[in-house]
Amino acid sequence: MKTEQDFRPAPQEPVYDVAVVGGGPAGATAAHDLAVAGLRVLLLDRPGRIKPCGGAVPPILLREFDVPEEQLEARVTSARMIAPSGMGVDMEIGGFVGMVDRADFDPWLRERAESAGADLRQGMYMGCKRDRAGTLHLKFRPHEKGSDDQHIPVRALIGADGANSKVVREFMPRLGRPKHVYAYHEIVKSPEPAEDGSFDPERCDVYYQGEISPDFYGWVFPHGEKTSIGTGTAKKGLSLKQATGKLRDNAGLKERETVRCEGAPLPLRTLKRWDNGRDVVVAGDAAGAVAPSSGEGIYYAMYSGRLAGEAVQEYLATGNAKALKSARKRFMKDHGRVFMILGIMQYFWYSNDRLREKFVKICKDPDVQKLTWEAYMNKKLVKRDPMAHIRIFFKDLAHLVGIAPR
Repeated sequence: MKTEQDFRPAPQEPVYDVAVVGGGPAGATAAHDLAVAGLRVLLLDRPGRIKPCGGAVPPILLREFDVPEEQLEARVTSARMIAPSGMGVDMEIGGFVGMVDRADFDPWLRERAESAGADLRQGMYMGCKRDRAGTLHLKFRPHEKGSDDQHIPVRALIGADGANSKVVREFMPRLGRPKHVYAYHEIVKSPEPAEDGSFDPERCDVYYQGEISPDFYGWVFPHGEKTSIGTGTAKKGLSLKQATGKLRDNAGLKERETVRCEGAPLPLRTLKRWDNGRDVVVAGDAAGAVAPSSGEGIYYAMYSGRLAGEAVQEYLATGNAKALKSARKRFMKDHGRVFMILGIMQYFWYSNDRLREKFVKICKDPDVQKLTWEAYMNKKLVKRDPMAHIRIFFKDLAHLVGIAPR
């Protein structure tokens, strides 16, 4: 077992105000904001890993986080929901949803954080120890072969190291592991637009079919010259590779050249707490900041990373560890109700093909489409048209009891 002396810093190492573990959207956003605020920031990222992700980002993300549209691989203007029977329902977005490729987007975010002053290092997080004064000493293994492990003192730590977060296991072990969907996708070279409409580079296709996923969905999301095809499930025993192969076949993309394949768990429940009550806070997938039902995570990761950074700034300025609680509190105030509704929707509507068929049929409704896209684009529940909510309630009820028109 390592002693406290083993974790004393080398004389040349600076003491960082904050170390951010994980350089995805959450960690890179936190590191950028903290560096801009003038703090000494270490951003530790493990290279060679690309998260499977459909890549959809709402326009509000571009505005809130100053992301230039040049980072988008494509702009999607419609979505097609596909039922177990093969019935498709097209939904016009009334704007656009941006599409990014995480292989390009995440490095851009890290480079932006580095340009703002964060010290970006590549390596694997090995854990933390405290010295006799109570200071955290972060240990990481540099990516370069033959390099010695580094021990660096930090005043605060942000864990943005994914769904299997080592930071959470180390500092908040009693929380356990939240429910996960395991996601897998294959990036293929996009075909030319199909005359029959089977492939449209400005349309996302979402498959609600039990053979593709018994409890989630499959997707075909265009990224310009490439397309993401994937699925996910929380149930063990299902071969996601085989399910994705079936999806490629259904979508007419079986013969397209595969560029890369990726898989990873996605948390579908926020952790009950995001901090250790002392000097550590988590964000992004590590905090469970992923929307149930849709699995959307990029916007919520960046937002949670920003909140974690602001909470750490307040903690460092005041010395009051209670400030760390503000990250989760503010996130749940803004998005907790939406997450609750989406969780209920996934639990109910995704449970079998009979209900999935009804769910897709409901998506034909103009009120459903309007409220869905306004909420998605602005990340807020729509309140201005209460009668639309009432109409949707009674239409849903009609579908459930079988009296809705076919």
